[in-house]
Amino acid sequence: MASIAVEQPPSWRPVFGRAAMLAGVLVALCLLWEGFKWFGETTGLKIGSFVVNDRTFPHIHDIVGQLFEPSRRNGPLLIEVLWDAALFTAKEAAVGFVLGASVGFALGVLLAHSRLLQRGFLPYIVASQTIPILAIAPMVVVWLGGRGFPDWFSVSVIAAYLTFFPVTINTLRGLTSVDPRALELMRSYAASPLQILWRLRLPTSLPYLFAAFKIAATASVVGAIIGELPASIQDGLGGAILNFNQYYASSPESLWATNLIAAALGIAFFLAVVIVERIVVKRAPEHVA
Repeated sequence: MASIAVEQPPSWRPVFGRAAMLAGVLVALCLLWEGFKWFGETTGLKIGSFVVNDRTFPHIHDIVGQLFEPSRRNGPLLIEVLWDAALFTAKEAAVGFVLGASVGFALGVLLAHSRLLQRGFLPYIVASQTIPILAIAPMVVVWLGGRGFPDWFSVSVIAAYLTFFPVTINTLRGLTSVDPRALELMRSYAASPLQILWRLRLPTSLPYLFAAFKIAATASVVGAIIGELPASIQDGLGGAILNFNQYYASSPESLWATNLIAAALGIAFFLAVVIVERIVVKRAPEHVA
């Protein structure tokens, strides 16, 4: 007698477990911060010219509380200013991520199908990451700006520069990690290179791809923030960091609050990739009955 499979309702225990773990990590980091601050102030800890005090190590509650204080006299709250700045930087980072991931994936596919191209281009792709981003950022801004592109797109290209490398390397690694027996079987059925890529190589490379996407997602945020500095863009988080850095002596909490929002934006990009990974991997051919 055939058994009937009954679909089990989704369990929320893993979700609650991860949420509790995240909360525990945040609490532990806050305790570590406050503990180091207390230890440094009590013992008069001094590392070179670095001294632990309210200027270098503000209290966590002061940093969070600063978000709900006016950013300037009779101005909007700091969290409102940083929210708008985060949205602007998120647009630049998202475009940079898509652009860099697309270029990186295309390069990975191209290199995976040609040993000659691997030997010829891979050393230059690796060497491209040894160039400091601050050295090429002004050139990208000037070059693209002179051709009529908006400044924010120049920042996206800078973010793409940091994004394409991990995607290229992991795409190449994933596409070339297929089982040789499965590859021979596909060829014995006269499968075209495109069919082999779509039905065999790409599903095999998904873990490598999403590992690269997670790295690239956070790198795109870093690239966007760094790229805003030479582009003289004041609407994003890079401009906010530069602005509040000038007033660090009188209001260090504002700069730390900006760093907190920048970190939250990077985490949001990472979580977005994780959600897409869950959806795509679940629907991959090997998971379909």
